[in-house]
Amino acid sequence: MNHRELNFAYRVRHALNEKLDRLPVETTERLASARTKALARRKKDAPMRAVVRQRSIGGHAGSFFNEPVSWFGRMGLAVPMIVLALGLAGLYQLELDRRIVDTAVIDAAVLSDDLPLDAYLDTGFNAFLAKRVD
Repeated sequence: MNHRELNFAYRVRHALNEKLDRLPVETTERLASARTKALARRKKDAPMRAVVRQRSIGGHAGSFFNEPVSWFGRMGLAVPMIVLALGLAGLYQLELDRRIVDTAVIDAAVLSDDLPLDAYLDTGFNAFLAKRVD
């Protein structure tokens, strides 16, 4: 029930209780018998149920994160992180080596060719070198 419905129910109950003393005896008896019949037909109280949710990760229910982590568990977290860091460092080093080799190849080709000095001043040649290095 929301707030408005609850207020309405309280007002109706209060109004009925005010007029209770002025009701005829027959009406009061009929209301009493109707109340006992209604209470007899009422559903039995069912036990209340509550849903309790437990966190479970990998078959460990409950306090997986609350338990102290063993040495083996710590290694299970640290080893993949170390392998990932080493792999990224290795990829960076390989890319750096590839870039150095490409630059060395271009330098060797430029130095071994007989180019006039005007070729080095040409903007197209500089653009070609910049494109090849990247």
